[in-house]
Amino acid sequence: MKIRCIVVDDEPVALEKMQHYVEKTPYLELVAACDSPIEAMRVLSEESVDAIFTDINMLGLNGLDFVESLSRCPLVVFVTAYTEYAADSYKVGAVDYIVKPYGYKEFQRASERLRTQYELLQQSSAHRREDTLFVRTDCKWVRIKTDTIRYIQGLSDYLRLVLEDNSKPLVTYATFAQMKKCLPDHFLQVHRSWIVNTRQIQEIERARIIMDKETYIPIGDSYKEELVNYLLRRSVGRSGRSGKNID
Repeated sequence: MKIRCIVVDDEPVALEKMQHYVEKTPYLELVAACDSPIEAMRVLSEESVDAIFTDINMLGLNGLDFVESLSRCPLVVFVTAYTEYAADSYKVGAVDYIVKPYGYKEFQRASERLRTQYELLQQSSAHRREDTLFVRTDCKWVRIKTDTIRYIQGLSDYLRLVLEDNSKPLVTYATFAQMKKCLPDHFLQVHRSWIVNTRQIQEIERARIIMDKETYIPIGDSYKEELVNYLLRRSVGRSGRSGKNID
């Protein structure tokens, strides 16, 4: 099975180079070559994509913000001339980081790491079907059912998992990118600092999610469209306005 990829860069020569290298690698399949993160988002909304090769320093939305804005993020390899971004790239769960200028040898090395990670995720699919998750916290591993998670809050380099039984929240050293790979589709990132279990939502109004009478979660502007699309696929009725806004 080939790994379905998109490549993203706002420089035509650099984009063509990534496209050529993907097509040259036997286990990679090029889905699209995108000249902006906005175009990449459109492709991701329409196609099944396993991996992204993307530049970081682009006009408008940079590569790091682009990846962080995705609620269901594929595997990511960053390709950029700016080495100062290396640490930040791994904070968002990147598989590897290629420094420009580079040749096929460097691209192939990153692709091999990508393939290893992809195969590990495929092998763990049976565990994900069990709807359980092991969380490393307080020097031990805690097994929880994912549907007992109400929401997840990002706190710098840590995540805070709030559970439905009102027990003490679990705090673990991890990124949203890592966490989202382990969660079912009904978990959505709705803000830079929040992921919610949509099955635990009571109401949505005034650009906020109401989990209960004491818990309100904001909806970030860059996450509204995906949340609205999710709701439209799973709802009936609409407002007297467009029916497509969360205001």
